[in-house]
Amino acid sequence: MGSIREASDTVSDSLVSDVATYDGKQYDMVKEGLATILNPRPSSSNINTEGKKPTTTPQQTVFYNPIQQFNRDLSVLAIKIFGDDLTSIRRARQEKSSQELKVKAAAGKKRKREEECCGDQLPRLVDNEPSETVNGKLNQYTASETSHSHSNREESLPLTRERVSHPLQSIETKKSAPGTGLSHPNSDIETASGAGISQSLSDHASIPQVFKPFSTDSNHEMKPILRSFRVLDALSATGLRALRYAKEIPYVTLVTANDMSASATDSIKFNVQHNQLSGKIHTITGNALAHMYTIGAAAYGAYEAMPDGTRGRYHVIDLDPYGTAAPFLDAAVQALADNGLLCVTCTDSAVFASVGYLEKTYAQYGGLPSKGPQSHEAGLRLILHAIATSAARYGMAIEPLLSLSIDFYARVFVRVRRSAAEAKFLAGKTMLVYNCDHGCGAWNTQFLANNKAEKNKNGDDIYKYIPAQAPTASPHCEHCGFKTHLCGPMWGGHLHNPFFIQRILDELPFLSKETYGTLPRIEGMLSIALEESLSDSPQEEITKNSEKVQTEQEEIGRLDPSRPDKYPFFIIPSVLAKVLHCVAPSDAALRSALINLGYRVRRSHTKPGTIRTDAPWTVIWEVMREWVRQKAPVKDGAIKPGTAGWAIMRKERSRASITDLKEQLQSIMEKTDDLATAKVEIEAALFKSSRPFEKSTEQAATGRGPLDITEGDRKSLKVVFDEKLGKNKDRKKLVRYQLNPKPNWGPMTKAKGGS
Repeated sequence: MGSIREASDTVSDSLVSDVATYDGKQYDMVKEGLATILNPRPSSSNINTEGKKPTTTPQQTVFYNPIQQFNRDLSVLAIKIFGDDLTSIRRARQEKSSQELKVKAAAGKKRKREEECCGDQLPRLVDNEPSETVNGKLNQYTASETSHSHSNREESLPLTRERVSHPLQSIETKKSAPGTGLSHPNSDIETASGAGISQSLSDHASIPQVFKPFSTDSNHEMKPILRSFRVLDALSATGLRALRYAKEIPYVTLVTANDMSASATDSIKFNVQHNQLSGKIHTITGNALAHMYTIGAAAYGAYEAMPDGTRGRYHVIDLDPYGTAAPFLDAAVQALADNGLLCVTCTDSAVFASVGYLEKTYAQYGGLPSKGPQSHEAGLRLILHAIATSAARYGMAIEPLLSLSIDFYARVFVRVRRSAAEAKFLAGKTMLVYNCDHGCGAWNTQFLANNKAEKNKNGDDIYKYIPAQAPTASPHCEHCGFKTHLCGPMWGGHLHNPFFIQRILDELPFLSKETYGTLPRIEGMLSIALEESLSDSPQEEITKNSEKVQTEQEEIGRLDPSRPDKYPFFIIPSVLAKVLHCVAPSDAALRSALINLGYRVRRSHTKPGTIRTDAPWTVIWEVMREWVRQKAPVKDGAIKPGTAGWAIMRKERSRASITDLKEQLQSIMEKTDDLATAKVEIEAALFKSSRPFEKSTEQAATGRGPLDITEGDRKSLKVVFDEKLGKNKDRKKLVRYQLNPKPNWGPMTKAKGGS
């Protein structure tokens, strides 16, 4: 299909590397990433009584699905990049505080008692190069590193892009911290009292309960203090995610692995011990909701410190349930620290991406699903809508960093900010969709409000929130006349942050393919996600953001939080051709026609063969009518009266032109008695009917096609099909869309472990 390459990942039974025996029980040793789990071998066979042949299916006591290795690989990388960003922000804040401290010290002023930090502390990492002196003395973070050789400095965990090697590339060869099997970013850091920091739980008891960016002595010298980075794996099952996060993400100081099943937590403890991570993973047997609500409520008052000696909300919460994550969203946003990362998986695609259970969809996600090829993207927007509304109740706003429809499930990575001002933008980024799902497949969007920016007296932006005028569409489709159905409300903002995606793509060349077995698919899918945006010049924005990184030391830029996504969803040429009962145009042919008219075209990651465009449906159907006229005439009788295709083809250019001209001439003759005047008006009507479409001054300057098309403009569009122009220039062959690598590729059977 054009230059799109489809392939499968190497997630198979080869993951099982060996068999181990403990206390007379046999376990499959499954290695994924840098972690290894011991999965109990099935002890019985289930006989399929309905079929002719008996089949053996593993009956899992603890749920493990190798199919989601792509999910776990991507999650590790996303959290790693997220940690890079927060660490850079904290570094900039610390340096700013250091400068203020030196100014006050030089002025002879006493520094006020340091303010307590909020819950978003992060570990302070060792720089790639020796830092400058602080108050005339060498920074303690790198003092120990100056005596190391260049090769020893490669073992540190650099933050800068000009690094010798990536921290995840050769992590197995790094110097290991006691009892963990891997190096820790703070292994060379000392506390303010001078005591060394160990990774064991017993040593964490000496960590101060109130964390500060840094402490000072009488000489105003900065002293580094261990910063926390806490992750909650709320529905842990085997604990594989928790193991990988603890082993592969250098910032992590504590991972809480929770599961309500006692057999699951026993398996987690067993695997934690096997991987020598007892000092970094804390196991809880309990209800995930109760735990998250406890953490969220305790943050407002006194509470006990966590096992790593820290206190506060989690910086990352991962929700990966068997089914929907909707019941956990309210508790999760409350247990998440400011600027924290919420990772959500929903495997109930039959609910959020289908109209078969629309009553259940509304009950869980607060909106109605969409029918048609765009159902999975609509499902992503319903999930984001559920997260956004849960957060907005508590004065929080979300920023989707990455939202993907993968195989049979959806996976979203959302940053949650405690900002009442940004939460006010939610109504302007929430939309209803009028979908012609039984006719031609066209849709119209209706946002609930408008976020209007104005300037105040000081020249600063202020926003007014205006109710939207409704409705934007009639009960019947303007193109085919069929009834439209309502979808939503759903998230109407952007699905991704292109700067975040670009940062992940920048890291991929440094990673080991043996550790991350799904790297080819990660690169392919993220490349499409990066190209999906129809915002103005996303690549230029990324370039500008790179310059901003160098000046402000921030890794990830932001899109305007007040602006919605004006061009959601996509079209598929074969689906359009099915309506008209004609031969389907190739992707390149349809893309070229839209490009020639001045519209932008992209691909969607949700389905192969998709086209995202800012062209209105009036133009899309006009292009398809011209395709039928120029390239693929329809056989007589193929389109039956009363169908959507029949109504669309009745607006064919020559038929419509003659009918309109006849009506205009008749109107002129009825209204005009003077023969000379009638002659002038008839000549004007004839000239206008034959006049080619002209763009406005703004459209001519930008090269864009018109967004509002009149009937006269539609008939004057010059449609040209040039496959060479529309062909994707795929210089690098990427695995963009995966085929099922083996039979029964899906969510698998739910575990039947003990309570």
